[in-house]
Formats: sequence, C-alpha cells, structure tokens
Amino acid sequence: MISAYLSMISGSAGRLVLSLLYFISIANTLNIADFGLFATASAAGIMISRVLAFGFVSPLYRVATVKPHLVGTYVAGFLAGAVVSLPLIAGLTLIVFYSVFDRDMRLPVFLAFMVAEIICWRSMEVIVIVLNGLGRFGRGALLVIVSTGIRTVAAVLFSLSPLSSLADWSVIYLAANAIGLSFSLIWFFPAMRLRWRPQLYLRRWTDSVSVAGAEVLFYVQSEFDKIVVLAIGGPAVSGVYAIIMRLADLTALPVRSFNTLLVQKIMRTPRSMDSVRLRGAIELVVFLVSTLGIAAMAVYLHIFPAGLGRNVADIAPLVPLVLLVPAFRNLVEYHSELLYATGLTVRRMIILVIVGAAKAAFLAALMAYTGAAQVWAPLLNGLYLVLYALSAALAYTALRHRRHRVI
Repeated sequence: MISAYLSMISGSAGRLVLSLLYFISIANTLNIADFGLFATASAAGIMISRVLAFGFVSPLYRVATVKPHLVGTYVAGFLAGAVVSLPLIAGLTLIVFYSVFDRDMRLPVFLAFMVAEIICWRSMEVIVIVLNGLGRFGRGALLVIVSTGIRTVAAVLFSLSPLSSLADWSVIYLAANAIGLSFSLIWFFPAMRLRWRPQLYLRRWTDSVSVAGAEVLFYVQSEFDKIVVLAIGGPAVSGVYAIIMRLADLTALPVRSFNTLLVQKIMRTPRSMDSVRLRGAIELVVFLVSTLGIAAMAVYLHIFPAGLGRNVADIAPLVPLVLLVPAFRNLVEYHSELLYATGLTVRRMIILVIVGAAKAAFLAALMAYTGAAQVWAPLLNGLYLVLYALSAALAYTALRHRRHRVI
C-alpha cells in the first residue's frame, strides 16, 4: 500500500505543481469577475458530469478492483450508459445556464466549458479510475500529470497571448481538454475486448443510480457554494471566493490519493475500519496535512504577496483568515468516501443531501449578511466546522448501525 500510495502521490505532486502554474496563469489573465464566472461554470460542469452513464463508473471501478477479467464487459456498459445519459445532461446544462449564468455569460461560452468538463475531462477521469482499479497506479498518476499538463500549457499560452476574454479562454479550454482526452484514449486506455452483457448491467442498476445521485450530491455540496456566491454576491465577489477556494483545493490532492487506496482496502477487507482509534488517527492526519498545506501557502503569500500574480496578491491577506476551511472540507470528503467504500450508498446520498442543503443555506445567509470579504472570510471557518460536525455525526452513526447489523 505504501508503494501504491507513493506512485499515486507522485501524480498528485506533479498535478499540484501543474495546477498551481495553471491557477496562476488563469487567475492573472482573466479579470477577477471573469475568473469567478469560469470557476463557477467549471464547478457546474463537474457537478453535472457525475450524471454521465448514470454512475456506472462505480461498478466499473469495483469490477476493475475485484474482477479485472470483466473490465471490458463493464466498459461496454459504461459507454452505452454514457450515450443514454446525454439528453438528461443537456437538459440539466440548459437549466443551470438559464437559472444562474444567463445574465453574465453567453450560451456558446458556457457550453464550451460544459463539454470540456462533462465529456472530455470526466472521460479522462474514468480512464484513471479504471487504471487505479487494475492496480496500475503509476500509469494512472502519469495520465493525471499529462492531462493536467496539457491544460497547463494551454493556460500559459493563453496568458502569453494578446487574448484575455472569457470567450477566448472557453475555446482554448475546450481544445486543451479534447486533446487530453484523445491522448488518454490512444496511449493510456488499457487494451481490452468489449463485450455486451446487459443482464450484468441490470443487476448493478440500483447501485449505479444511487452512486450517481450521491456523486452529484457530493459535488453539489462541494461545488455549489460557487454558484450560491455568484447568484447572491455577483461575479466580483464570486471571483474572490473562487480564488480562496482554489488555494484550499490544492491541499486536497494528497488526501484524495489516500482516499483512493483506503476505498480499495475497505472493499477487500470490509472490517478494516471498525476501529474507532484508527478512524480518529486518520481524521487527525487529514486535518494536519490540510492545515499545514494552507498555512504554508499563507506564509509564502505573506513573504511574497505577488508570488502568485497580481490578482492573487489582492486576495493574499485573506488566506490566513481561512486556515481551517481546507481541513474541514477534506474531512467531509473523507466521510463520503468511507460510506461509499462500505457500500452505504443510499445513506451516503441522504447525508450528502443534508450536508449540501445546510452548506447552501449557511453560505447564502452569510453572503446576504455581508459582501465584505474581510468579514465573511473568517466566518467560513465556523461554517465549515458546523458542516464537518454534521457530516461526522451522520456518517459514523450510519457506520455503527451497519456493523451492528453485520454482527
């Protein structure tokens, strides 16, 4: 497991460096309002992308982990599900656009971001998921680095060009993601023979739909905040919030690599997480890694305020005010992965609904109360602490009931 984690963390480390360069290039080429619109549109695409194939990526991953000889059969099921899910994805995309983005962004620009996130990037992620399930962590990590590198090169070229509008970036972004997907399919997609066996897919239907719902709800509770801020505070405030959250997101990369291995461990040995002491130790490690990461970023920006560019320099004084936000966000994500690994997909979905609704309500109230970042930024620590406590109480109650039923 240590060897596998080192392989995966190498991908996360490479992705961290590239993501940072990507962030610097975009955040300082687009104005803050346009960056907020881009980050919010990207968040909407991430949420909707989880509907692709109605969550069939979940049984695909389980099969790759436990019964790799059936991967080709389940890939065929995933592709069929992806095609069938496209009308629903199109409908959701238009609903989101006319509900939130219509006044600030043209439809072709929004659609370019949606295709890039939903079709191109999500498909690449599915390939990485299959590779990780098959135990090919090194190739999965390399694919993440290559795909992120392609987007980063596009962002750097955009920053060096005379172009600077959101429309220009939407075209470049779509092209970069399409190139990344093509590269993934040609060089990284495992060789396999596709087999069509619908009777197997029907058995997994309930699990797939519940996982898809849980995935959408997970990303709603993790990404919907940007849409709430845009709807209430406007593009400028959403840009400030998006930059802060993007810096917080960078701390999650090593935690997500750990979560992937933890899920596989629990799938193979379901009782491995029964120990309360072990769960507490894991939460402590996640908390410390996340907090140290954002603290290091705050120290760096204090010493070099313009170290991440002129636009980020304006936001730098706010970073020390949100030191606990990444830790609580990452712990909520850890709880969700724990429920998924133990097969509590329906309860996971219910918990995500509760946590997501609470987050949207608290954040909407906070943004309605004040638009001053110096006021709402430190209050985010308390907001995410409440969400963490709610998530922990619900998740561990569900796990306790499951163990009692098993015994």
